[in-house]
Amino acid sequence: MQLVRNWFDKISIERIQLELMNTVYGSGHASLSRIDPRAMLIWYLFFAIVPWFVHNGTVLLGMFLLMVTTTILSRAAPFIIIILCLGLIGQVGWMFIISLFFGGNLESAFPLLLLTLKLSIVSLASITVFSGMDPERIGDGLLALGMPATFSFSLSYAYRILPVLFGEFRNIMLSYRLRGKVPSRHGWLYWRLVVYYMKLFVVSFFPLMLATAKRSRTTVEALETRGFSYGMKHPESKRLKLAHLKITRRDLGFLAGSAIYVVLLFWLGRHYEIL
Repeated sequence: MQLVRNWFDKISIERIQLELMNTVYGSGHASLSRIDPRAMLIWYLFFAIVPWFVHNGTVLLGMFLLMVTTTILSRAAPFIIIILCLGLIGQVGWMFIISLFFGGNLESAFPLLLLTLKLSIVSLASITVFSGMDPERIGDGLLALGMPATFSFSLSYAYRILPVLFGEFRNIMLSYRLRGKVPSRHGWLYWRLVVYYMKLFVVSFFPLMLATAKRSRTTVEALETRGFSYGMKHPESKRLKLAHLKITRRDLGFLAGSAIYVVLLFWLGRHYEIL
């Protein structure tokens, strides 16, 4: 029972909010934060698409090791890594169980292992980019690559606002807890507490949506007051906003090093296929 209580303490909303705040606002000290966002986005685009067309286990394993290294350099929050691991285990686990019901055996685990590697590569590449760079730099990078200004701003705004929404959600939950009553008995494996908190999650969702809509409207009004739409339609204003972006030798070296590593992986995969 004490183990269950410890797990409840570790997955509290306050802990999740702190992890998200650290991810969104603490990425400026990561090694990859100094890379130009355009180079990082091009790098991410490659590792988000190419693994789906590769069926060589050696190449996929090498890409996975590279993604693990870049994830460590991006200083991703442990909470995000745990969610990724739980998602991969859950998704591949139920597919393996279903394959056993349709006559599969242990051999069906090898294709699932390749699928797990592909999902891991794409997921870790996403974590690398979004944990290693500031949301404003991601938005500027997308804008420099030709994406619409509203899309670029919406992405960085959603990334910034996520910890705030968790704080809003925590306040709503606390208000419901003050007016409610916690079950007097915990039940086996604290199931009564689980049902109680699940009900709180459901009833807290609607006030959270109303608060989000109100906050979004205030943000849009503030942006339009400062001439956001007018400025993004004029090339001179856009050029001034993106003037701080510069491709340096470090960015080119990062892209060239990744390209050489991938070429070596394909060469190794052609001679030594392990899966």
